[in-house]
Amino acid sequence: MEFKKIPLTDTINVTHLISLHYFEFAKDFFFEGEQHDFWELLYVDKGEIEVMADSVGFVLQQGELIFHKPDEFHSVWANRKIGPNVIVVCFECRSASMAAFENKIFCLNDQERNYMASVIKHGFATYLPPFDQLRIHDLVKRDDAPLGSEQLLRIHLELLLLSLAARGESLPKSTRLSSAAKERSDDDLLERAIAAMEQQITASLTLEELCSRLHVGQSRLSALFKDKLGFGVMKTYKSLKIERAKLLIREERYNFTEIAERLGYSSIHTFSRHFKSATDMTPTEYAKTVQARIL
Repeated sequence: MEFKKIPLTDTINVTHLISLHYFEFAKDFFFEGEQHDFWELLYVDKGEIEVMADSVGFVLQQGELIFHKPDEFHSVWANRKIGPNVIVVCFECRSASMAAFENKIFCLNDQERNYMASVIKHGFATYLPPFDQLRIHDLVKRDDAPLGSEQLLRIHLELLLLSLAARGESLPKSTRLSSAAKERSDDDLLERAIAAMEQQITASLTLEELCSRLHVGQSRLSALFKDKLGFGVMKTYKSLKIERAKLLIREERYNFTEIAERLGYSSIHTFSRHFKSATDMTPTEYAKTVQARIL
């Protein structure tokens, strides 16, 4: 008798685990954010936490989970009232069904919390600590890991994902919006952007390079600078260069050609043109005004 073999298709197939964390954050915890090309889920096991997903801020409470899709910039804060416990799992999954989790927040039911607990249980059994270090992501397998523990971790993670996808009931994002989180994220991003500009003040820096360093989109960064400072990103960078040039002129340690070179200008002519555009004076005219004030 001939039997027909029925292939079993995978709706969701997790292929790689990148990191597994269980954090007990202090009440004033702050993480400036990151961006990567794989999925991340963040689950609040205790307390409350605020997160940013691209340019939108959310408040998550105990039992709630948010997904960060690949290449989405995200950051997280405690609310300064209570130290939250948070689970973070980063993984790679190329299944088309993962689209169901983009921009979604879920409140887990009892069974889904059991799946999450099993992910952590098998993760702790499979890999060596630490699991609470923010900057340590590499997973090292235990020599005494139980038989099949990695597979059990993957199975329970897939069960969690399948359960959430099947019921498809995410929380209305409008009920979790946090203007405070967005404000803090914007202020932090602006501060980091200006710091990055100052680090590159003696070189050249493009908008594309700056956004790559900060893991943020050009449109968001441009809108942020216009909103907070009233100027564009590169105009701000040019202004920082000009302010540094003024300082160097006042110090009288370098001639104009040397100053242009130290600030990453391609030529003295480009430097002079930028300086006059910003100050309505040539470098020579500015130097004379400084000397007059000193005398």
